[in-house]
Formats: sequence, C-alpha cells, structure tokens
Amino acid sequence: MPYKVSIVDDHALFRRGVAELLQQSAQYHVLAQYSSGQALLQDMAQHYPDLLLLDLHMPEASGIDVLKRIRENDASLKIVMLTASDDDQQIIEALRLGANGFLSKDTAPDEILQKLAQALTGQTALNQHGINVLAQQLRQQPVIKTASDLDRPAQYAKNSDLSILQEITQREKETLLLIAKGLNNKLIARELGISDGTVKVYVKNLLRKLNLHSRLELSVWTHQHLNLD
Repeated sequence: MPYKVSIVDDHALFRRGVAELLQQSAQYHVLAQYSSGQALLQDMAQHYPDLLLLDLHMPEASGIDVLKRIRENDASLKIVMLTASDDDQQIIEALRLGANGFLSKDTAPDEILQKLAQALTGQTALNQHGINVLAQQLRQQPVIKTASDLDRPAQYAKNSDLSILQEITQREKETLLLIAKGLNNKLIARELGISDGTVKVYVKNLLRKLNLHSRLELSVWTHQHLNLD
C-alpha cells in the first residue's frame, strides 16, 4: 500500500508540483492538499495521513504553530517541514518541537523522494544545510550535564575530547552508535538482543548525560565527535 501524504502550502503552484511528484511514485498517494494550517487541522479527523509536508511560512498560522498543535496530542505522525528560506533558528525550533525533517523548496525532486523515504523509516530528513545548522548548535552547547558538574573545573565544560564517553556505559555506547545509523528503538532492540523498554531507558540516559534533547541531536553529536561520516 502506498503511503498517504497530505501537503500544506499556501502557494498553489508549489503545492501542486509536489503533489504531481509524489503521484508519479508508486510509493505515495496524495491524500489531501491544503492552503492553510487551519484547514488541515479541521480535516485531520477525516483524512489522517502517514506523512505530512508542512510549509514553514504561511499567513495566519505558521508551520511552527501547526506543528505545535499537532504535537500536543500526536507524537507519531511523520512531519517534514518545507521552506523557501534558510532561517537557522526556525530549523532548530522545528526539530526541537518534533519535526521529522526539514527540506528547502529548491531541493531536487529525486532528493525529496529520498529524504521523505528516510523520514517514513524513522530517520530524519535533512539536507546538508540543516545538518550544518544543527551541528553548529551542538558545538555551542557546554558539556555540563547535571548541577553537580558545575563544581568541576571550568575546563571540563570546554573540552573537545571524548572524556565524556567514560560516563556512558558500554550498552549505551552501542545504542548511541545505532541511533547514529538511523535505527529506531525496535531495530536497536533486535540488534542488541534487548527489549524496547530497555532501549528507551538507554536513550533517556544518553540524553541526560550529553545534555541533549532529541534522538536527532544524539545522532549529530555522534557523527561530530566520533567521525562516523
């Protein structure tokens, strides 16, 4: 069965172009198209997609506003943001709010299809600019993890080596590497021979120890510090 996709964009020409691109692929079925976020929210009970393509800049309710509304009650819907501008802060904000990806509207058609496929399999759809923005954000964060760390020497928060990994267990390290490869909790559990619940505990511990807020940040941190690229 093809994935059901809804598209929200106030520019009709772009919206129809994306719809035609998706319809040409056997993997997707365009469930609905909307010119505003309000129209989407009012219709979701009747037309619930597998994937939502959401324009960032729209009149009345912005893509960020709509994303917040959806994530208040729905953490599972795959949502990829679309934008014609490179607003770094909004990229970070959307990802923190739970967006599954962020694509520029001038992304090549083949790359759009590739990135959307990644989002549907639990990975994060980001072009190179988005990855660079997130990596820069992480570089600016100190390595202080808990209040007790404030009593440690100041250079601890500024070091760039991997001493922080000494506080991460072997299983947590294995989980971190698999997150960086794009695996979801179920696949990580299968790979390590443990339960989904145990994986969730490891992810929670990693977020706390590294002072991060999302799986995406864990993945980028790993690529930046362990040279996996």
